[in-house]
Amino acid sequence: MKQQSSLIDRILFLCLVPAFFIALYLVFIWSPIEKQMGVTQKIFYFHVGSAWVAFLAFFVVGFYSVLTLRRPTESRFIHAGVSAETGVLFTTIALVTGMIWGKSAWNTWWTWEPRLVTTLILWFIYVAYLFVRRMEGAWEKIAKLSAVFGIIGCINVPIVFMAIRWWNTKLHPIVFGEGKNQKGGGIEPEMLITLLFCIGTITLFYIFLMRKGTEIEKMRLTVKKTKAKVIEKLAS
Repeated sequence: MKQQSSLIDRILFLCLVPAFFIALYLVFIWSPIEKQMGVTQKIFYFHVGSAWVAFLAFFVVGFYSVLTLRRPTESRFIHAGVSAETGVLFTTIALVTGMIWGKSAWNTWWTWEPRLVTTLILWFIYVAYLFVRRMEGAWEKIAKLSAVFGIIGCINVPIVFMAIRWWNTKLHPIVFGEGKNQKGGGIEPEMLITLLFCIGTITLFYIFLMRKGTEIEKMRLTVKKTKAKVIEKLAS
């Protein structure tokens, strides 16, 4: 079973390496330069890919949080925690790349625009979630308490996505899903292919991080339990 898991990790890694190089080629060489934004528009591919993976990670947290509320297990607790850490990482990347985009497009690093504000709130919710998980006490109680934060954060994800539609902001561009044909502003076919490839590559990276993170957390838990047993044995 362990050998099979290790083989899957190796295959994932071997797929990720060329995928990243292909993504860089598509972004910086193959796809055309946007007329208004210029080269700065290239950050769009990493920004959207990171935001998508952040949303996916928080949905995974919500899924395991619901299961944890029903019946907490160490496996569910670990999966939710690793996904939350990954989600915070990619939300941070999405916020930073969004600020770089904003400086070029709006001539300011930050504006209290609905999409940015709701994303920042989402980031704070999951940082609080990670702090709750590190509280002292019975792990079952901590697992259930943190699961509540995980579900609240998951509910916030659709609000982040719909923010620019509900509050009708004109600053944040709606690229897809707007108007009669639901195309939004739309992008060139080469840009769309590049965007989809980047999203796929970053999603694959998330899966890899999830697998390795879960493995490390299980090892850390095993060492912690073994250490506690040794101390108890020495004390007795």
